[in-house]
Amino acid sequence: MSLIPKTIQIFLPGGDPRGIRVAEITTRIVQAIEIPRSLLSDFLKMPESSQVGVYFLFGQGEARDEPRVYVGQTGELRQRLSTHHQKKEFWDRAVVVISRTHSLTQTHALFLEWYCLQAARSAARYSDENGNAGSKPHTPAPLEADCLEIYDTAHTLLSTLGYPLFDPVVSPAARPEEREVFYCKATEADGRGRYTSDGFVVLQGSSGRKDVVPSFADTSHMAVRQSLLDSGVMEVMGDRVVFTKDHLFRSPSGAAIVLMGRSANGWVDWKNAAGQTLDSLKRQSVSE
Repeated sequence: MSLIPKTIQIFLPGGDPRGIRVAEITTRIVQAIEIPRSLLSDFLKMPESSQVGVYFLFGQGEARDEPRVYVGQTGELRQRLSTHHQKKEFWDRAVVVISRTHSLTQTHALFLEWYCLQAARSAARYSDENGNAGSKPHTPAPLEADCLEIYDTAHTLLSTLGYPLFDPVVSPAARPEEREVFYCKATEADGRGRYTSDGFVVLQGSSGRKDVVPSFADTSHMAVRQSLLDSGVMEVMGDRVVFTKDHLFRSPSGAAIVLMGRSANGWVDWKNAAGQTLDSLKRQSVSE
């Protein structure tokens, strides 16, 4: 995704900001249309539903912090989405990517499906429901160049609509203030993390004590910890639990609590290499 200023227009066909939303960069021909599953029948009446398109089905796993996606393509969105409505249970919203000038062909769609799935798996922010990713489809060089431009636009629009599918939780292109590493070191923990615009990311390799304090056992944070163990984001290694991949938490305190297995104030427990707390650097500095 190119990080240059852009103007994005979002149209609400039904006037409801949580209903169908049509997003586009005003200088480009690509549109992304977000469709709540409950309003799928409304979208199927729209002329856009008869087009060739790439689509994304979004939902949650058993744990609320387990976003899932299915990536697909079709020569007619109306028929394919109707089939998924009957046969796929997990999703609650779909986003379709189409061309306003009807210039998207099946060749474009096949390449974009493959490319988007590779990009989503590389980012590893969502678990996908696709199974085998298949091999790269044969695409003439001019069409592949078109596809990469369409992907760049789709990347921007999906993120704008609230689906950062192609963005790793720790981005190599992060702003300098998001690259600083914070540490949570105690008897219970040896953690590293970053404070980002999405929340607090605990970095791969961070470890905490396997056994939690008794008062922690019946809390919502224990449920989150168990879901991370069940999904393999955390693994038990001896008397420790270790993060096997970077993981995004909504808050610094949530990250510290799950890491240490006890109550904690992440704004104080996370410190930079100089010993300054996250609170003094990110909250008190704003107040000043």
